[in-house]
Amino acid sequence: MDDAAGASREAVALAGLDAPAEIILDRWGIPHIYASTQHDAFFVQGWNAARDRLWQLDLWRKRGLGQLSANFGPAYVAQDRAARLFLYRGDMEAEWAAYGPDARAWTEAFVAGLNARVTQVLAGAAPLPVEFKLTDTKPDHWTVDELVRIRSHGISNNAEAETLRARVVKSGASPDADRLRRGVQPWEHEVRIPEGLDPADIPDDLHATYALAVKEVSFATPEPPAAADADRAAMELSQGSNNWAISAARTATGRPILASDPHRVMTAPSIRYLAHLNAPGLTVIGAAELHLPGVTIGHNGRCAFGITTFMIDQADHYVYELNPANPRQYRYDGAWEDMRLVAETIPVRGAPDETVELAFTRHGPVVKEDRDRGRAFALRSVWFEPGTSSYLCAARYQTAADWPAFRAALSHWRAAPMNFVYADVEGTIAWQPAGLAPKRRNWDGLLPVPGDGRYEWDGFASQDELPGTINPERGWVASANEMNLPLGHPSRELNLGYEWADPGRIDRIAEALNAGEGSTIADSARLQTDVKSRTALRAVRLLDGLTSPDSDVAAALALLAAWDGVEALDSAPSAIAEVWMNKHLAPAVARRVTNEAAAAVIAYGSPYGATRYLETLGPGLGPDPLAARTEILLASLRAALDELEARLGGDMALWRWRDLHHAHLVPAAAARADPGLRAAMSHGPTPLPGSAWTVWASTYRMEDFAVTQGASFRMVVDVGEWDNSLVINTPGQSGEVGSPHYGDLFALWAQGAYVPMLWSRPAVEAAAETVFELAPP
Repeated sequence: MDDAAGASREAVALAGLDAPAEIILDRWGIPHIYASTQHDAFFVQGWNAARDRLWQLDLWRKRGLGQLSANFGPAYVAQDRAARLFLYRGDMEAEWAAYGPDARAWTEAFVAGLNARVTQVLAGAAPLPVEFKLTDTKPDHWTVDELVRIRSHGISNNAEAETLRARVVKSGASPDADRLRRGVQPWEHEVRIPEGLDPADIPDDLHATYALAVKEVSFATPEPPAAADADRAAMELSQGSNNWAISAARTATGRPILASDPHRVMTAPSIRYLAHLNAPGLTVIGAAELHLPGVTIGHNGRCAFGITTFMIDQADHYVYELNPANPRQYRYDGAWEDMRLVAETIPVRGAPDETVELAFTRHGPVVKEDRDRGRAFALRSVWFEPGTSSYLCAARYQTAADWPAFRAALSHWRAAPMNFVYADVEGTIAWQPAGLAPKRRNWDGLLPVPGDGRYEWDGFASQDELPGTINPERGWVASANEMNLPLGHPSRELNLGYEWADPGRIDRIAEALNAGEGSTIADSARLQTDVKSRTALRAVRLLDGLTSPDSDVAAALALLAAWDGVEALDSAPSAIAEVWMNKHLAPAVARRVTNEAAAAVIAYGSPYGATRYLETLGPGLGPDPLAARTEILLASLRAALDELEARLGGDMALWRWRDLHHAHLVPAAAARADPGLRAAMSHGPTPLPGSAWTVWASTYRMEDFAVTQGASFRMVVDVGEWDNSLVINTPGQSGEVGSPHYGDLFALWAQGAYVPMLWSRPAVEAAAETVFELAPP
């Protein structure tokens, strides 16, 4: 057998290590870390993360802390101010205690390792990544508290959705009209305007400060315009994931299978990084966001775990009456209450420092003021509670040996809200949602509320108040961001959330998992890359039986009638269905059944919402709803064909989904590069199958069909025979331009392929490419 002796070797003296340690880098760029202490394992993980992706880490820190202006100039002051509004400013002892007994020590070791690499780079002992040269900047050292104080990189549901719904209501439309943008589930829930709220008070740009705080950094000059409503709606609706666990009784091997493919913004490099850590009392492999110690998704040799977003509502906008005599006071419980004011200096490269004032109410940061109307607006979020640095609570479960220990760890999970699926070597499979879930006793959280004391969170739901399943009779558990609060479950009475994903992905997953026994790892890999759209098929079924004297429309109707819903690269009906239902059908329904201002907000929402409205012959269709529906369907299809002809030519037989839908991953700093370097930094364009509504999720920009969100990371685990597990992380593990692992996984990912996720030392050594032999100086 080949072993690590055949790999290249590099000795590195590394101050801060307790003892010698080793990284075996396999041929796919995955680091397998072996250390004699847990401190050293996390120290090496931090050093290696910075070795591979120092620019990404440094930009993450500067963006999150609001320190972009100091490096990149005055154009970033507003973004810095917005980010600083969302920093954690509470008690740090409570903050660290929330993550568990090991988290601080692990994070301190990780940050120390990261800083060791920064020191090497600043001293010239390691190369400075090209992005720093393009921007004429240098990396900074970190402090451990900075890492957890940053909140704006995480997921927090409902903040922007509230503001979009408020715009609909402000237009004079019914709150229920917004269901066309995003379906409220359960469907029977009636959305009401909260008592005391005047929709006219809500500014159209209420979301702007939050959007700026969570915005990716751009280096383009001039900067591209902000995402249009269409793209924001698509990204909001499709942010999610898939996961499932299959019981041993239903697999070919008699061992459980666990699969997880989180969907987030598609970036170069990926937001996640794979690592394998081995130390006394700690053995774990999988992926986490780059700045975190350990892993979030993966396995520890006893149990495997995967995540999807649990769509509970973790944020609320509050509207305040300002004191006319003192606009730094707001009315609360019948009295004027002072805002807490914080003055901060923002260093600005090439210009004088700027002092900004940050204002906070008892609920959170003031994100907007309207002095003319005497109103202020704050955003309350779980981010301001201790322990809500996204995913760091994973420190509690990485060493869990069984389901009781894992579930107990999840009782402390706070952010981001997640559906966990679990499988272990004893054969247990389970599903358990976790996260801080505010209890709203007297409102549903779907619209802003007065901040005068009438609408307050009544604590948070405990784990026992949330649903969960262990070893179900059907032999599998799964989630795909769908409405999964069971009928009759008490959690439905707590107003935990109403904005869930449409059921297309979970229905397709359930269809596949119910298909029979004898499931294999390959079956789960195929399911993760499945591109049959039940959402599109449901919309297409509305066309059944329709005819048209327009020969092009008639030809399209025939193609769609015979279509199986598989959004393959070479499919003409896929191109027609996607352009039609996303860009033309949903807007046509919105324009017909709402007013112009409301339609501008909801036009590019969920095609599922528009489809359901037409299926149920909603009241806005008028006295002859069938005729109105037919008119909408045929006219919107004609409009879609016009767009496709303009884009792909007049011969429908030659249209292909591959000629529209594509991945093109371009790092932000490439905007500063010359054409040759920009090309070397970029990945693609390459055609992709599927869409936002398929299990292989790939949400695209409406303007050019470029993928903006999707499953950049996929994992399928053979529980108990760990070396059989599969993984992919596009475009590659490394963020270093010129590294062999900068883009080596991109083509495989685009083909729906995987690489091994190796576990045993012999398997790792057989696949070794480079060995770093690390030792104290």
